[in-house]
Amino acid sequence: MNNFTLIIISISLAMDAFAVSISEGIAIKRKSIKYSLIVGLLFGLFQAFMPLIGWEIGKYFYSSIFTKAKLISFLLILAIGCKMIYEAYDEDKCEKEGICRLSGDLILLAIATSIDALAIGFSFALNKDLNIVKSVSTIGLITFAISFSGVLLGNKIGNILSNKAEYFGGFILIGIAFKTLLM
Repeated sequence: MNNFTLIIISISLAMDAFAVSISEGIAIKRKSIKYSLIVGLLFGLFQAFMPLIGWEIGKYFYSSIFTKAKLISFLLILAIGCKMIYEAYDEDKCEKEGICRLSGDLILLAIATSIDALAIGFSFALNKDLNIVKSVSTIGLITFAISFSGVLLGNKIGNILSNKAEYFGGFILIGIAFKTLLM
C-alpha cells in the first residue's frame, strides 16, 4: 500500500471520530486543551489498535463480524446520542463543573467509532506486503490530530449555540449512528 492510499484511508477512518469529537467539544462549557488531548489520544489509540486486532483475526471471521459490526456501532452511538440529549436537561451540573458528564462515555464512543477500523484491519490481513506498524501508526496519529481539532472546533460551536449545544451534539451522534447503520 502506498503512502497516499494509507493517508486517505486514515483520514476516512477518522471522520466519525471527528464528528463525535465535535459533539464532545460542544458538550464542554469552557475550552480545555487537556480534555482535547484526552479525546484525541483515546480515539487515536482505538483507531490504531482496532486495525491491528482486525489484521490478526481477519482471515478467520471477516464476513460474520463485519455484518454485526455495523449494528453494534449503530446501537452504541445511538444510545450515547440519546443519553446526551437526555442529559441536556441537567444544565446546572454542566455549568457548575464546567465539563458535562458525557466524558464517561468516551471509551464507548472510541470503540463505536473505531469498528470500521476493525473492518479495515480484516482487509489488511489479505495484503501480504503491508507494513502493519506503519499503517496503524499513521491511522492513530491522523485520528489523534483530527479528533483533537474536532473537540476545539466543537467547543467554539458550543459557545455560539449556548444552552442548545448539548442537544445539537446529541442529534449529531444520532445522525452518525444512522449513517453507520445505512453504510
